[in-house]
Amino acid sequence: MKKLVLTMLFGLIALAGYSQLRWDAQFGMNFSNMTKLDESKALPGFKLGIGMDYAFTDSWSFQSGLMFASKGFKVKEDGWKATQRPIYLDIPLLAAYKFNITNDIKFVIDAGPYLSIGLGGKYKDDDNDDGKVFDKEGSDWKRFDLGLQYGVGLELADRYLINLTGQNGFISPSDAVNEDGDKVSPKNMTFTIGVGYIF
Repeated sequence: MKKLVLTMLFGLIALAGYSQLRWDAQFGMNFSNMTKLDESKALPGFKLGIGMDYAFTDSWSFQSGLMFASKGFKVKEDGWKATQRPIYLDIPLLAAYKFNITNDIKFVIDAGPYLSIGLGGKYKDDDNDDGKVFDKEGSDWKRFDLGLQYGVGLELADRYLINLTGQNGFISPSDAVNEDGDKVSPKNMTFTIGVGYIF
């Protein structure tokens, strides 16, 4: 038992000595939509925030952060237009694997769950109907979302980031009806191209 405790203790000391915490600022352009809505179209938006990278080894790290992101969708049909543009605070919880392409360039693959909290946003249509997305008198969307995030990217000279990210939500923010009149539960879907600066 003592040997096991000592082995675990030395392992934790070695891990703590090697581990490295790093921060970065990120900005990106995204395209969001909803699943199961045939008439919906992708809506351009933004993502910005602070990222964290906690390295366990040269290859493996844990990534998280606080990201403000606009999501939603638009509908354009028979000359009629409408948009839903919610704003979320995203908290990714990702495992990342990195390997060197050259001495100054690393390729990064990451994946894991994300949590989202709805902060605000508006909807608007051509019928002069508008309101707040997360309001009972508006679209009455659920404020909480949970889903899967995945991506690939590059780290350049340990200073700059370029990444492509996808998100697929698991929770439907609101029920809807499709073109056949059937009730469906659409979910958030977002793809982002971003850049970042490592502090």
